[in-house]
Amino acid sequence: MVEWTDFERATIQDIFSKLDYDFVGPAALCRCLVVYPWTQRYFGGFGNLYNAAAIAGNPMVAGHGKTILHGLDRAMKNMDNIKDTYAELSVLHSEKLHVDPDNFKLLSDCLTIVVAGQMGNDFTGEVQAAFQKFLAVVVSSLGRQYH
Repeated sequence: MVEWTDFERATIQDIFSKLDYDFVGPAALCRCLVVYPWTQRYFGGFGNLYNAAAIAGNPMVAGHGKTILHGLDRAMKNMDNIKDTYAELSVLHSEKLHVDPDNFKLLSDCLTIVVAGQMGNDFTGEVQAAFQKFLAVVVSSLGRQYH
């Protein structure tokens, strides 16, 4: 079980309360698909992903980016039980979708970059540490079924 400090809990909740879900989720997934093009193989049904402009303008990418971010809400609301909260998603991604679990870390890195850009100077080292700890627990939980 992960131990969360009061500061970490408050920081994670504060970050999510300030996020523009319509921008951050799509921007993070878009960045991941552009920077790590091999991740595109899981989105074959999304149509044109041939270049950065096509990815950025793809409504299915934007929609899934929002879905991912709202999925992180579930972890934020269940910080003491993230592994169980994501048990079904872990099974889905490992057994049905066959997603390489390393991609969860790549997406979390892209999300961190986008959130940092949105928060500017408020994204201090302490805030980043709390956010990355949170994302590391999420990534571990999503990858749990693979072990």
